[in-house]
Amino acid sequence: MTITTAVLTGDVINSRKEKPEVWLSNLKKALNKYGKEPKNWEIYRGDSFQLEVTTVKALEAAIYIKAQMKQKKNIDVRIAIGIGDKDYNAEKLTESNGSAFVHSGECFQNLKKQTLALKSGIATFDKTLNLMLKLAALTMDNWLPATSRIVKTAMDNPNTNQNELASILGKSQSNISEALIRAGFDEIKQLLQHYQIKINEL
Repeated sequence: MTITTAVLTGDVINSRKEKPEVWLSNLKKALNKYGKEPKNWEIYRGDSFQLEVTTVKALEAAIYIKAQMKQKKNIDVRIAIGIGDKDYNAEKLTESNGSAFVHSGECFQNLKKQTLALKSGIATFDKTLNLMLKLAALTMDNWLPATSRIVKTAMDNPNTNQNELASILGKSQSNISEALIRAGFDEIKQLLQHYQIKINEL
């Protein structure tokens, strides 16, 4: 199987309980970071979305979208990452096709209580990574809005230290440090590094 791209399929949890203006601009901002509408991403059926990214960036994009969306109380996302190829390239992402799209759709259909999973069709890779994502979600699903904002800002500024983050956010360095520990941010960075190493081995 050829691996050429990654497709994220997701929806917004609790979108019906809030007006779209509460969460829609945050979703668009997060998607815009990774490409342009409608070639690279689309929002459809009101609260569902699809995003195509490089395989190396796929997990980072999913976590970034989550951090962006959870800045609003009670809002979260479910995201399925499909890894594979793209054999039909349309002007609109939702009209493109290939195994990455199929895997993403199938993975999304199987998301029950889980909010993040992936499918590449390579059993050993999928099994190990999905166990890691389940464990990571135990922390990420419980991020509070203030924590999510700090995680999102840290991801936007990967080369800044905690003092610089504190200055950007108007908080104390100790506040930033405590929030990143609560968020499991060091462990999430390690997970992203592990994912990138493994994806490059496929």
